[in-house]
Amino acid sequence: MRKIAIIGTPVDLGAGRRGVDMGPGAIRYAGLKERLEGLGHSVRDLGNVAVPQAEQFETPAPGEKLRYLDALLQVNHELAQLVTTAVAAGEFPLILGGDHSLAIGSINGVARGRRIGVIWVDAHGDFNTPETTPSGNIHGMGVAALTGRGDTRLVQLLGTAPVLRDSDVVMVGIRDLDIEEREALRHSGIQVFTMHDIDRRGLASVMEEALMRVSMGTAGIHVSLDMDALDPAEAPGVGTPVLGGISYREAHLAMEMIAQSGKLLSMDLVEVNPILDAHNVTAELAVEFALSALGKRIF
Repeated sequence: MRKIAIIGTPVDLGAGRRGVDMGPGAIRYAGLKERLEGLGHSVRDLGNVAVPQAEQFETPAPGEKLRYLDALLQVNHELAQLVTTAVAAGEFPLILGGDHSLAIGSINGVARGRRIGVIWVDAHGDFNTPETTPSGNIHGMGVAALTGRGDTRLVQLLGTAPVLRDSDVVMVGIRDLDIEEREALRHSGIQVFTMHDIDRRGLASVMEEALMRVSMGTAGIHVSLDMDALDPAEAPGVGTPVLGGISYREAHLAMEMIAQSGKLLSMDLVEVNPILDAHNVTAELAVEFALSALGKRIF
């Protein structure tokens, strides 16, 4: 059993739509702590990273390529420090979002002083830079920044860059890429499994290869689960829904296989938007997937 540190990061400054700042509260309301304790884990909730509200700032100018950059640097730096402290204490960081820009901080914290693998479960590649972004939203730049691409301040959040090697990152569930982002990913060393791959090969085959790839030469695996990886028919309360996603059962299988690998170091649950949800179902799914990743089994 693990010692788990829950860290809420109620940030929506990296996204183009409001509401995901309420995600941590919704996931907690769905019984995360109690249900993890029911599996036998020791759980400590550290509360939330302090996040300023968008209303405190002037509205970014049209065409701004790094919206709310200074505030997001501050949030991610604080999150990275909290995660580093939790890791040093022998705890498993479980980060609740919030938009996916928070992964810049969480992964910096987990990777500090060691080489880790990352499984990025998402409808989107999050591989834009200020030169390629059509929106300026930093939640679409996380993987690029962590692999050494884009704005120097994001790339060098804790002073060390790149945080991740391309070969140590696998994306699963991808189905919505911007044109220049797609070309950049094709020329990178990142393994991308799209929904086409999952449909043809099956989720189990994809996850077997993903786990093998990110385990080679690494200290373990960080999973960054964007709830928009699921089909919006099953998870409607997400910041950026895209039709044709993975199913409830496929998501469980992926998390169960990650648990069985014995390599999981830490996890993000991001992009839950209660404003767009129905009866908190998406937050409840996020809790279920965290439980599967942390050892819950059918039998």
